[in-house]
Amino acid sequence: MKYALIGCGRISPNHIEAAKNNHLEFVAMCDIVPKTMQEKSEWFDLEAVRKYTDYRELLEKEKPDLVAIATESGKHAAIALDCIAAGCNVIIEKPIALSIADADAIVRAGREAGIVVCANHQNRFNKSVQYMRKALEAGRFGRLSHGAAHVRWNRGKGYYDQAPWRGTWAQDGGCLMNQCIHNIDLLRWFMGDEIDEVMAYTDQLAHPYLEAEDLGMALVKFSNGAYGLIEGTTNVYPKNLEETLYIFGEKGTAKAAGASDNIIEEWRFADEIDDPAEVKKRFSENPPNIYGFGHTPLYADVIEAIKAGREPLVNAEAGKRALELVLAIYKSAAEHRPVKLPLKECSTMDFVGRFDKK
Repeated sequence: MKYALIGCGRISPNHIEAAKNNHLEFVAMCDIVPKTMQEKSEWFDLEAVRKYTDYRELLEKEKPDLVAIATESGKHAAIALDCIAAGCNVIIEKPIALSIADADAIVRAGREAGIVVCANHQNRFNKSVQYMRKALEAGRFGRLSHGAAHVRWNRGKGYYDQAPWRGTWAQDGGCLMNQCIHNIDLLRWFMGDEIDEVMAYTDQLAHPYLEAEDLGMALVKFSNGAYGLIEGTTNVYPKNLEETLYIFGEKGTAKAAGASDNIIEEWRFADEIDDPAEVKKRFSENPPNIYGFGHTPLYADVIEAIKAGREPLVNAEAGKRALELVLAIYKSAAEHRPVKLPLKECSTMDFVGRFDKK
């Protein structure tokens, strides 16, 4: 299966390793900064892989079967639509887009073309998350009460100086859209997906050089009667603290924690069919960074989906749902009111100037 990577920045090593681990035929890579592309090429012994600075030229000449899009967020949608139009299956780094309209366009285009479109929410493939999901699908939690997603991280000026698009409304959004959307995706996925309304606050407390928020807190009312709490920030001193996911039900309590939900810290179920100590040992990992080990199994799932003609585990609709929840939080905070879902239209660009007077 011919594979190409568009975007060779911070997250690209995870995609390269996942492609190699799944034995894809790596035919081409693309970045508008040749130096960045060359660095990754040398790092991963990809000198034989053809290099492009124009992804359209890559699509035309290489005709890959699968393309991963790992550019700045604001370019995801346009590149994805061009890839789909060219007949390429796609893995789109989070977020899938920055507007409901663009996400809808991707969903529609993929469906009409019969193309596999995957939103790159790799934390769904964490061992801890997979085992928690298995317990959920088996009904072990009973009726869900509430869940909580916390991302307590640190990002300093040096991080934002590395890429000027970070923290902008046109190309990124704030901490909820960039750093926290993986955990937001997990919370929505676990709590039943369908949401009635969202109430939220966002603020910019420690990063005056950004356009967007560095703190967000939200209360989510799910359609099944359960509730969700979201806390996301890049203001934690002096470094990343934790990313945690709690699921509370009438018959079970579970907590995934660690750098990015890679460790099971709590496991309490009324049925007592497994030993909590053994579960914590078997289904916990210690990844070298916050990106974890999820890219390789996510790629494997996409490859299998392409071959079998099925939807991937994290399809375009899932990517849209995570995006929609972040945009609903932004909208609620900006308008100081509860926001009903589904959102028919909303974009990060709706919030330009939100924190300019601070």
